[in-house]
Amino acid sequence: MHFKLLIAFVNDEKTDVVIDAAKEAGATGATIISNARGEGIKEATTFFGLQLDTARDMILLLVEKHLSREVLEVIESVAEFDTSSGAGIAFQIDVEDAVGVTKQIEVISEVIEEKL
Repeated sequence: MHFKLLIAFVNDEKTDVVIDAAKEAGATGATIISNARGEGIKEATTFFGLQLDTARDMILLLVEKHLSREVLEVIESVAEFDTSSGAGIAFQIDVEDAVGVTKQIEVISEVIEEKL
């Protein structure tokens, strides 16, 4: 079985909705790293010299490759990346090998059979 690692940077108020939607689309779990910081094209807003950054979370999802594009599109939709400036970003990368996913493979196999 081949996997993709989906990495999403989302505003912290969107984290739960993104994870719930990703699970509905076939993801079996997620790892969240809180309080990530990023910079985009536009400079951060300041108030009396203090930066007003929105807290971001980094969400890591190990997803079977046949499900990865659908999960990525669901994340984009619920996090509103293309409709809200600065809402976040998500991308996927190939995973050469993974261990510790034996139990998940059983569940993933059933999901893939249903979707394909």
